[in-house]
Amino acid sequence: MSTASSWLPPVHESTLLGAAMAVPVAAGVVRSGVPIGHDLLRGSFCFDPFTQYAAGELSNPNMVVLGQIGRGKSAFLKSFLLRNAAWGRAAFVVDPKGEYGPLAAALGVTPVALRPGGTIRLNPLGAGTTPEVLTANGTLVAALTESTLRRRLSPRERTAVDLAVATAARGSTPLLSNVVEALLIPSPAAAASLATTTRQLTEDGRDVALELRRMCTGDLAGMFDAPTTDGLSLDGPMVVLDLSGLLHSDGVGLLVTCALAWLGHQLVRPGPRLQRYVVLDEAWSILGDAAVSRWFQGSWKLARARGVANICVLHRLADVDTLGAEGPAAKALAAGLVADSETWVIFGQSHDDASHTARALGLSGVEERILQRVAKGTALWRIGGMSHLVRHQLTPVELALANTDAAMVR
Repeated sequence: MSTASSWLPPVHESTLLGAAMAVPVAAGVVRSGVPIGHDLLRGSFCFDPFTQYAAGELSNPNMVVLGQIGRGKSAFLKSFLLRNAAWGRAAFVVDPKGEYGPLAAALGVTPVALRPGGTIRLNPLGAGTTPEVLTANGTLVAALTESTLRRRLSPRERTAVDLAVATAARGSTPLLSNVVEALLIPSPAAAASLATTTRQLTEDGRDVALELRRMCTGDLAGMFDAPTTDGLSLDGPMVVLDLSGLLHSDGVGLLVTCALAWLGHQLVRPGPRLQRYVVLDEAWSILGDAAVSRWFQGSWKLARARGVANICVLHRLADVDTLGAEGPAAKALAAGLVADSETWVIFGQSHDDASHTARALGLSGVEERILQRVAKGTALWRIGGMSHLVRHQLTPVELALANTDAAMVR
């Protein structure tokens, strides 16, 4: 079992979290980690990407979860996060459909609901003038504007962005609105640093400024255009970012990017760090954006340094193929993102989807047929090249929680 420490006082641990650990599993070999259920070929089954990475069994802690609607994918994810909370593992969940509210309530937290013109703000820019902060802020602003412009920034535009980000960083709390202002009205010193005029520098960054302005005064205003709302932090077992009011917006990728940028800055702040899961549910909704995927891929690769295990949730791998309509760059980036994961949890698939998954992961013919016939709540786990057929088992507490959230037992 994992020896991960918990921030929960051991003598005051809730009945909910205690019951979440009482998973009924058969006798047999117990893997290191949180109990999951029963390996139909080997006995009881546990999993912990952090301890298995530390033991050299995995080269990275990232996971991909696949599954058709109604096959148990959602129930697994929520119980997995609940059980990990009892082990002192935190979670940051990007929730496009608003399904994690009951789980958050059970853990004593309130989802962060982002809405245009709402009351919650997350500032995606990091404070400070260190090269690391300036690079992160510049990369974020470039990704946001490339997403809305649907093209890569020119060298002049990217240079204008970097200068504007540096100007904004001189304030105690840099904001996107500060970057827009610095792009529209660059300082003489900024222009002189490039041996150009303020008029030319203004022209170089004008298109970028107008696109970025959407986040401050346009249809996406009211979420990332002010200092972070007081009281928002990563303290506690879970942060749920509820984007259900914006799932079908063409700006959802921008929102996720800004939210994850805020998270990234929080994770590198001084102080004790918890090992944390970052769950990107309905990942297909953002992977079609090449600029967002490119930025997210960089964040994904920082998982080990930040003590993070990313969980990318998809209905099927074929969703990645359909991104070809958005251009080969988007498809290649999305494919690389999901491929850069060593743990796959695959619930039931249709015939075509099972064939596609088998080809992509190098599964055997037997495994392909299993994916087509596997019962609800059972998944094929692929961990570091090894396969496990696991029946996920819910405790009575988790079943009760599922009954209060119809989406959990899809």
